[in-house]
Amino acid sequence: MPDTDALPGRELTYRVVAMPADTNAYGDIFGGWLMSQIDIAGSIVAIRRAAGRVATVAVKEFRFLAPVAVGDLISCYAELREIGRTSLTVHVVAEACRQMDAHAEHVVADATLVYVALDSDGRPRPVATAG
Repeated sequence: MPDTDALPGRELTYRVVAMPADTNAYGDIFGGWLMSQIDIAGSIVAIRRAAGRVATVAVKEFRFLAPVAVGDLISCYAELREIGRTSLTVHVVAEACRQMDAHAEHVVADATLVYVALDSDGRPRPVATAG
């Protein structure tokens, strides 16, 4: 049965600036780059809670909601949603602070990812209960 007791709320987990090297052939920020940033943000929360190594095992949902431009400051907010025996489900929302609108953040993507805790041999291991 999934553990939902004492799960932390949404937290700013990761920030990065979209750079020219992150663009596709048309000059837009490549979607795979944004997916990578969201996976990193989600893994930070999973690693902390699992107290060790994790691996991404599933992307339950990923939605691109608005484009990302070169120079946008991307802030990823992550929230631990569920803890299974060996798995952790994390929801991540990515917001962009535009160069021309420095005081407003716009949601550009959100995703729900599943990570599995790994032992030193790379095999699934139980996630310790909170306490």
